[in-house]
Amino acid sequence: MKKITILAIESSCDDTSASVVRDGYVLSSIISTQAIHNSFGGVVPELASRAHMANIIPVVEMALKESGAGLDEISAVAFTRGPGLMGSLLVGVSFAKGFALAREIPLIEVNHLQAHVLVHFIRKHGEYQEIPSFPFLCLLVSGGHTQIIVARDYFDMEVIGTTIDDAAGEAFDKCGKVIGLPYPSGPVIDRIASEGNPDAFRFAKPAVPGFDFSFSGLKTSFLYFLRDRIKENPSFIEENKPDLCASLQKSIVTVLIDKLVLAARKTGIRNIGIAGGVSANSALRDLFIREGKKRGWRVYIPEIRYTTDNAAMIGIAGYYKYLKGNFSSHMVGPSARFDI
Repeated sequence: MKKITILAIESSCDDTSASVVRDGYVLSSIISTQAIHNSFGGVVPELASRAHMANIIPVVEMALKESGAGLDEISAVAFTRGPGLMGSLLVGVSFAKGFALAREIPLIEVNHLQAHVLVHFIRKHGEYQEIPSFPFLCLLVSGGHTQIIVARDYFDMEVIGTTIDDAAGEAFDKCGKVIGLPYPSGPVIDRIASEGNPDAFRFAKPAVPGFDFSFSGLKTSFLYFLRDRIKENPSFIEENKPDLCASLQKSIVTVLIDKLVLAARKTGIRNIGIAGGVSANSALRDLFIREGKKRGWRVYIPEIRYTTDNAAMIGIAGYYKYLKGNFSSHMVGPSARFDI
């Protein structure tokens, strides 16, 4: 029986990534990160798209070489159609189309958000990986998205909770900027918080009904708290940075887990995972595991390298689409906004 080998491309934001997936197993996953955005305090779309154009061919070559797959073994090309930055997406879509046309193989479009959920279905040779069964509840939390998703099948997903303003990752970055931390601030806050007291300070928690989130109020509370303390002591931030980071982190993580607990109780689903860039946060992982043990959940946590944007998750999504014969027309274009 012929093996199904997917070449996957991910270029939704500022990471250029390529992966080769064979029969549901990841053979390679290469990511080129664009450090140039750090000095701007955020991703600059024009710079991102230019960097993708420079990086995509070397990254694909590395992914193919590491996988050991020859060009004639590639069954289809999967690519991120959206959501994301239009210029960045266009680079990946264009490359995927060109590759598929040249090799006369199918083209598979992938929803970036669905792929984050499907990261839990990644397998690797020589390693045991427990795969969730459906229905599956997933907290998808990143710089751009904070959602609770019910997955009934690989591509039958429903968003039952979402942020009404800032995403959790955005709250980390904006609050980090206020206390002088570099972009992206989330990983820096996580590191500094390990030296602080998470109960040192308290910040306002949003009272949003249902499964939805809000982080703008917490962000404002953090800002006003600092303003008042700095009036009393201009050195307040530097003297209390570990406690500030730990307390902020606890506030955000608690909001996320409280909503996830509510969703699990209301839906009755006990197979539960986390995904997205913020799922790398150590406090979120620890609290998620503790709640899972307390409540009898089967918890699923992705490897750190698969939490941020990566082509391996695009390849897994592409593999399951290939099995369904769900291929794309070459008329397809990128979509900056793309619901799950």
